[in-house]
Amino acid sequence: MLQFQLTDSLEKVFPKKQPRVWEKKRISLFQREQYSFQMAYQYEDAEAKVVQLQVEAGGVDITLSQVKKVPSELPAYPDRHDDNYLSIEPGLYPDLLEPITDNQIDLETDGWNAIWVDIQPEQQTSGNQSIKLKVLDGTDLLYEAEVDILVHPYELPKQTLIHTEWFHADCLADYYQVDVFSEKHWEAIEKFIQTAGENGTNMILTPIFTPPLDTEVGGERTTIQLVQMEYENGTYTFDFSLLKRWIEICDRHQIEYLEIAHLFTQWGAEFTPKIVVKEDGTLTKKFGWHVKADSEEYREFLHAFLPELTAFLKENWQQDKVYFHISDEPGEAHLSMYAKAKEIVTPYLKDFHVLDALSNYQFYEQGVVARPVVASNHIEPFIEHQVPGLWTYYCCSQNIDVSNRFMAMPSARNRVIATQLFKYDIEGFLQWGYNFYNSQFSKKAINPYEVTDAGKGFPSGDAFLVYPGENGEAYPSIRLRVFYQALQDLRAFNWLAELEGKEEVLRKIEKQGEISFKKYPQESSYLFDLREEVNQAIGKALNRVENGS
Repeated sequence: MLQFQLTDSLEKVFPKKQPRVWEKKRISLFQREQYSFQMAYQYEDAEAKVVQLQVEAGGVDITLSQVKKVPSELPAYPDRHDDNYLSIEPGLYPDLLEPITDNQIDLETDGWNAIWVDIQPEQQTSGNQSIKLKVLDGTDLLYEAEVDILVHPYELPKQTLIHTEWFHADCLADYYQVDVFSEKHWEAIEKFIQTAGENGTNMILTPIFTPPLDTEVGGERTTIQLVQMEYENGTYTFDFSLLKRWIEICDRHQIEYLEIAHLFTQWGAEFTPKIVVKEDGTLTKKFGWHVKADSEEYREFLHAFLPELTAFLKENWQQDKVYFHISDEPGEAHLSMYAKAKEIVTPYLKDFHVLDALSNYQFYEQGVVARPVVASNHIEPFIEHQVPGLWTYYCCSQNIDVSNRFMAMPSARNRVIATQLFKYDIEGFLQWGYNFYNSQFSKKAINPYEVTDAGKGFPSGDAFLVYPGENGEAYPSIRLRVFYQALQDLRAFNWLAELEGKEEVLRKIEKQGEISFKKYPQESSYLFDLREEVNQAIGKALNRVENGS
């Protein structure tokens, strides 16, 4: 048996459940905006079948991918989840978007599966366009469909949200089994940064030395240090040539902001990051878990290093687009140590932004962190007190009520965050796992095609957003594409707010009721209908402006 049907981008297609039918085969979008839908098919046969795909579309770039299922042993925490999950059972979940390069695929034989279709109108394309899809078995036509699109003759305004997905360059060297900063490694770094930039990431975590993140106390990750250092006769010297190459890559791929790796260890700021230094011709691990954060030795190092680093950054990047970290999410037991660490580095960072994850409002009131990045499930008091320049993040702990992008969650739960970012004027969004291919605490490297939950450490979908493809390429996931669509929604909301006022946009967003980080419509249709209404309103407003009325 073989049958086909179109379905939307927010439907996750599982083998044993027929996907919803995409009735709305006419859509509107803007020039160079990315839009996705799926061509689902059901094939249950012992005999393998290869089919050919044909696409016709003038003035529209089209990319086809095969939706691949990946294993999840931990789709959700058994004791920490709500009812808005597709499943909490271990199994195979649709996630990987494997590029189709030769316009043919081997059909999966286990039931329902899908082909993912990304469309993007070219810069000069406008008006009514038609996309025709055909599936062939040799010369036999198996299926055809037509999708009509209306391309508004404008581009969405530039993204203003600062958006970082923590980039783990060491994991690329580990997965591809290449030397750190070898040419093969640099090729993978650039391709992964390119994919990040193409999908709305505009800030990159920059490993001036190995980021002290998700590392077991006393353990270590593969050394990844962009600044080469020597220490001789009591004097440090620094070589920034690798960092220069890194930021040139960022500049080529839509990265506007540099996020400098944390200056002290995670979970308390008690120790120093792993930093290797050449002494007497030998590379030594001069700093790490064996050196206290407030040691005189580290103070001397920072006194030498930070002035040279900040001078280099001022010369090679826009100063107000560089962000430093001290330590991640200090708790009550860590406050005195965090304050001490902050005091050590503040004199050197006065000309730069400093931000850290902090979800306790009382700590913010005490001045612990001036620019907090707040967990989305703890953000209410920060909103109520109108904290300026507010950032938010989510990770594995944001698993009840709030938006997130675990593989077991509906895609609508991923995309709806645009409404919340808009309503509360959120300045920045951070997520820790763009490509974390390690087990929890980095005890060992993993193969992300086989282990999607960091060794049962985090629900699948938390630790990475892209897969390591052939030749160092970053293969996208459904979650990456859907989150980028949320970022495009946010750009549209902001544009309409400029044209008609924020209240008019909120009226559309909250037509079904008040929106908050924990309360929002769960239906996919809400997001599609809202975006169509916003698109139409933008078009009408621009027509009025052009006509002088």
